[in-house]
Amino acid sequence: MTKGDPHVLSTAPEAQTSVRHLFRRGLVIPAHPLALTEDRKLDERRQRALTRYYVEAGAGGLAVGVHTTQFAIHGTGLLAPVLELAARTAGEAGREVVLVAGATGPTAQAVAEAELARSLGYHMVLLSPHRDLDEDALIDRARAVGEVLPVIGFYLQPAVGGRTLSRDFWTRLAAIESVVGIKVAPFDRYRTLDVLHGVVRAGRAGDVALYTGNDDHILADLITTHRVVVDGREVDIEFVGGLLGQWAVWVRRAVDLLEEAKLARAGDDAAVRRLLTLDGHLTDANAAIFDTANGFHGCIPGIHEVLRRQGLLAGRWCLDPAEELSPGQLQELDRVWAAYPWLRDDDFVAAGLDRWLS
Repeated sequence: MTKGDPHVLSTAPEAQTSVRHLFRRGLVIPAHPLALTEDRKLDERRQRALTRYYVEAGAGGLAVGVHTTQFAIHGTGLLAPVLELAARTAGEAGREVVLVAGATGPTAQAVAEAELARSLGYHMVLLSPHRDLDEDALIDRARAVGEVLPVIGFYLQPAVGGRTLSRDFWTRLAAIESVVGIKVAPFDRYRTLDVLHGVVRAGRAGDVALYTGNDDHILADLITTHRVVVDGREVDIEFVGGLLGQWAVWVRRAVDLLEEAKLARAGDDAAVRRLLTLDGHLTDANAAIFDTANGFHGCIPGIHEVLRRQGLLAGRWCLDPAEELSPGQLQELDRVWAAYPWLRDDDFVAAGLDRWLS
């Protein structure tokens, strides 16, 4: 990384702003995968290489212990070493990297995981929904976790472990002072609007940073200024960045796309038209990577396959041996790989790979 690189946040003293400000400004935050050996043990060398890739590509943050890292690590002894390794490696950057730790489970577990994250230097918690808690209990859990670290709410689609939540829930969640952001990933426009309306109703449109996790609508989310009407008031609200599994791959290009999206929101019509075209390409590529044809069964192996092709991972191995590519998914990956070379960052990865693996 070099000073002046447009893909790297400035390290000049006058640019040393708070983590909260950086997060609110809008960042590329990859959901960090889990690098495993063939015998399904943590591959520390490649785990470090992934972190170095994301940081050097210009990602402003990392989300670790989330769905893309495989929720199963929360039931093993892997959570602490994986969180610690990412934090330590990100510390090599020479700049502030926003560290987001995933927390799951009932209140006691989520609070304990937040305390672990805080002890390792993490700045925020992405709080996954929990099926066994009603909305009142989820609000209480968010308040409890928020006493440990700032909270990012998470609207996770039901196909990968999420649940439907009401507009009133999002109003109540956004009203909690310790909630600093929401990852909006229901893959559903109606439910996405529930979040936007909830944040506006809570009076926190200027405080709660919205991050898209809608892999089927990434660029369209990022270029749109939503005008929400509540009680006769018109309030503009925008997605400022992305925190998602799709941005675990091709990260250098993701950074470029977010910067172009910011230009589009500022009124650059040419950028709007270009990104609306690319939105279809990125969604098509995501359909292959995330295995939408098979209910997202192969989404984690799909991410791993892209990283394997670039040399960052040695294989597609997941903690669950049954978690593999679906029939036909490999052919779909071949198709989008050939169709959309402008979405990939192969040359950037090739230039840095040996250094990241060292």
